Amino acid sequence: MKDAQHSAPASVPATVSGSAWRHRKVLGTLLGGVLAVAGAGVPLATAVAADSSTADAIAQYREMLADGNPAELIEMRGEALWNTPRGPNNVSLAQCDLGLGAGVLKDAYAQLPRYFPDSKRVLDGESRIVECMVNLQGFKRADVIKQPFSREGQDPTNLEALTAYVAGQSRGAQIRVPQSHKEEKEAYARGQKIFYYRAGPYDFSCASCHGADDKRIRLQDLPNLTKPAAARQAFATWPGYRVSQGALRTIQWRMYDCFRQQRMPELNYGSQASIDLITFLGVMANGGKMDAPGLKR
Repeated sequence: MKDAQHSAPASVPATVSGSAWRHRKVLGTLLGGVLAVAGAGVPLATAVAADSSTADAIAQYREMLADGNPAELIEMRGEALWNTPRGPNNVSLAQCDLGLGAGVLKDAYAQLPRYFPDSKRVLDGESRIVECMVNLQGFKRADVIKQPFSREGQDPTNLEALTAYVAGQSRGAQIRVPQSHKEEKEAYARGQKIFYYRAGPYDFSCASCHGADDKRIRLQDLPNLTKPAAARQAFATWPGYRVSQGALRTIQWRMYDCFRQQRMPELNYGSQASIDLITFLGVMANGGKMDAPGLKR
């Protein structure tokens, strides 16, 4: 259903629903190209200096874009979608309960995933938004999640925009993914097992890339997500605008793409496995401060 996935409400300004963020995507792509040139052709004898230079360059371009993160425009689209009556029931998402009470957005995303009594299961932020679209607005779940992720260079999907808006309401909030309920503890335990589970043609696990210090792929340092400091920094900035793809990416996408890179079976959007893994990573990040939507390479 197009209305569930992509259409913008009439109240979205043209600069938000149209091509405004495309101009910023061009800027990001140019900066990404500068990084690629800066990191090319470096002799092995200067590898250490090159590592430092690359890290500095990445930090510099993030700083350059920080005041003009294209995700800000996507947040605006998400806010309009959140407050506009839509769907078969023609209601907004203003009464969506993200865990702190109906309609309470402030700091809610920083405390997800969590157990929801009405759903009788643990849900992450994206899965809960889907439930609200289904239960409040009357959309069919299959239509809502048919295409949850935009392609490179495309405008964001409605789910991506809504997630950006909701996450932005927790900017600066302390990450406090709860572990008081039995279901929450079980989700964490399952997520931990998934993180270390080796499978696929390459016999990879999440820990293969993110379970030790000083690992990298191409120009990108890989955070050791088994350490709270690194986990906090990583978890706090999802969702994030990925400059190299010209698109906003959510943490559900990050889980999906990691499975793809491991050549594992496709991870279904909002599946138990995806929520469990996000729960594990969120608990590891407890104590950090949300800074999403972030800016990615």
